[in-house]
Amino acid sequence: MSPFEAIRSPMITEKSETRRALEQTLCFRVHPKATKTDIKNAVEQIFKVKVAGVRTANYLGKVKRRGQSSGRRSSWKKAYVKLKEGEKMVEYAQI
Repeated sequence: MSPFEAIRSPMITEKSETRRALEQTLCFRVHPKATKTDIKNAVEQIFKVKVAGVRTANYLGKVKRRGQSSGRRSSWKKAYVKLKEGEKMVEYAQI
């Protein structure tokens, strides 16, 4: 899996920005079949930083209704990537 397939987009929320500032942890929306090793290698190649650890979470898509018809949003995966001590924090606009 290529680095740009594994990482789909950065998640910019209030919670992720707080973690980024205080804990040196980045938050990404990733490919559902990407492993922790794939995510670690992708972040190291794209941003040129060293990764200390990766934590992932799977989210099931919600069931949504519009009138009589119902559908389901797609499931997705989120990854928290902690950088090693002394590494410069990544700015998403520099990509």
